[in-house]
Amino acid sequence: MTDRKEWIIAMDGPAGVGKSTVGHLVAKKLGYHFINTGEMYRALTWKALREGIDVKDAEALTALAERVRWEFKPTEEGTTLKTFIDGEGVTLQIRDEQVSKHSSTVAGVPGVRRRLRGLQRELGEAGGIVMEGRDITTNVFPDADFKIYLDAAPEERARRRYRQLRASGKEGAIEDILKAMTARDRQDSERKINPLRQAADAFVIDSTDLSLREVADKILDHIRARRGRRK
Repeated sequence: MTDRKEWIIAMDGPAGVGKSTVGHLVAKKLGYHFINTGEMYRALTWKALREGIDVKDAEALTALAERVRWEFKPTEEGTTLKTFIDGEGVTLQIRDEQVSKHSSTVAGVPGVRRRLRGLQRELGEAGGIVMEGRDITTNVFPDADFKIYLDAAPEERARRRYRQLRASGKEGAIEDILKAMTARDRQDSERKINPLRQAADAFVIDSTDLSLREVADKILDHIRARRGRRK
């Protein structure tokens, strides 16, 4: 490990734990790029729905993932890489309710995961990136320089998601959010292809009683400490 911008910081964890916010904070502090790989699966889901492809047709979804043109461009502030598919930015489109409803199904298709894993490895091969998802530490970059696993109590994750919805002008009952989140946790951890699980050598943080900035600071302290030992 050196002081060059070549580290790969891989981050996994369940839904609603704050990976995107924390990942962005860490990347910004280090001068790295940040990417939320969930956006890639959501983007493909949106494209499939737009083209009338059955989200249960694994062959058609795999062909779509191979056929479309993928691009990842930094936002104006320069840290976060946003997903473009066939030249179209999909930041708003992928928040659609139907996209949210079907993205887990699409993400469970083996051919789709293989294609997107390849793209994710291309994005990270030069280092200088913070990448978050469900299988980044265990499947995409099992040899990452730093592996982080974020967790929090389901009730706290539901409260955080509720506050996010309220802040964006949307409504939702915490009970319904918790129920949906629990179902998503089960689907992510029980799927046959690259399930969500904690890497044996991951740095684990329970963020239940921490602010997301405090979580980011813990990760940065961990990186600085290990960097110092490896010089």
